[in-house]
This record gives sequence, structure tokens and C-alpha cells, in this order.
Amino acid sequence: MARQLDEQIVARFPVGQRLRVLDVGMGQGTQALRLARAGHQVTGLEQDATMVAAARESLAGEPEGIRERMRIIEGDGRDTGVHFLPGSFDVVLCHGVLMYVEEPDPLLAGLARMLAHGGLLSLLVRNGDALAIRPGLSGDWSGALAAFDTTAYRNRLGLDVRADRLKDLTSTLAGIGAPLHAWYGVRVFTDTAADGAEVPADVETLLAVEEKAGRTDPYRGVAALLHLCGVRG
Repeated sequence: MARQLDEQIVARFPVGQRLRVLDVGMGQGTQALRLARAGHQVTGLEQDATMVAAARESLAGEPEGIRERMRIIEGDGRDTGVHFLPGSFDVVLCHGVLMYVEEPDPLLAGLARMLAHGGLLSLLVRNGDALAIRPGLSGDWSGALAAFDTTAYRNRLGLDVRADRLKDLTSTLAGIGAPLHAWYGVRVFTDTAADGAEVPADVETLLAVEEKAGRTDPYRGVAALLHLCGVRG
């Protein structure tokens, strides 16, 4: 996904421009730190205190120049209007968050308002059109059959969460003024790997395959996750 995001950033902004980035639901700060290391000014917003502490610990180990380019705010992603003015950011990330939000439309509208004209909105969501793939490949036939007619599922943490369909999000993005510009599949072939599985020796080949599949039909349509990129008009 990082490669996909970088592709969109390079295509939209001049090389060397220091972008204003907001990472909503940043978790432990993996993407936020990566972009700060690349020279961008990054703000991370996260409501889980444990994740905030982990992100701050990681940031503390970075060189001073990177620490100065990144700030971390503990707060809810649905309250971006409380913390920031409209149009404050060139790039807004919201990765792995929508599945935990029962009514995502207000959150998405708030994220779009944070974008400057021409800004990039990057979403990573569970693919509601492919929920039957994981149980089907594992031989859970009743689970696969039930998954065809729902966007609800239980994740690997045992939490009851929700998925999004590409068609629905395409409509939502158009409605909030950040129409879909590009989309990719993520974890096309590797979604069924066991938690804690060892990284294979040929990991670069694996990444190349996933990257190729993530931009190629019909493979991207059955990916576990979708990476959607909208552009503020």
C-alpha cells in the first residue's frame, strides 16, 4: 500500500514539495513516520492511548529533524473540525479505520473538508465484495455462503466490524467533493497467511506480485482490502 500511496503522491505533487499530511487513526504511526522521514510535515490523530504511546515512543527514537516534522494528537477522527481548519492538508490518510465506524459518512465528509483544493484522500477499507474469499479458501463453506449477502464480518481480533463496497464508496466520495481518482487491491494473495508467519526469503518477489495484482483486473476486485484515492475538486 505504501508503494501505491507514493505513486499517487508523485503523480499529483511537484517533486520535493513538503506536503502537509494528516493521518487519521494512525495506529502506532507506521505510515506517518515513513512520510515524515520522506520530508513531509505530518500530523497523526489517534484515539487509542496505547497506540499513541507506541507512536510517541517510536518518534522519540528518530533524529531531531524528523521529530520536528511530526506531531501526535490524541483524539477521535470524527472530530477533525475541532482540531483543524478546513483545507489545512494536502494529503489525508484514513487507513484501517472505517471498518470500526458504524456510520462512516460523517467521518468521510469531515476528512474531505480537511483537504486543500487538489488534495489527496487515501482510504484503506475491508473489501465488502470479497468477504467470502477468506472463509471459502479455508474451507468454511457456511461462513462463505453467509458472506455473500452482508458487509458485516468478524475480524481476526474477534471483533464484529463492517466492510465497504467499492460502488458505495465511489458514490460517497463523489458526494463529499473528493471523487475517486484511483483504486487498488491490497492483500490479494497473502490475506490467508497465518498471523505471525515468517517473512519469506523472496519477499521482494512477493511484494512485486501483490503490487501487480493490486492494480490488475480481475485480481484487485477480490483483494481483502481496497485502497481508494480521492481528489478534492
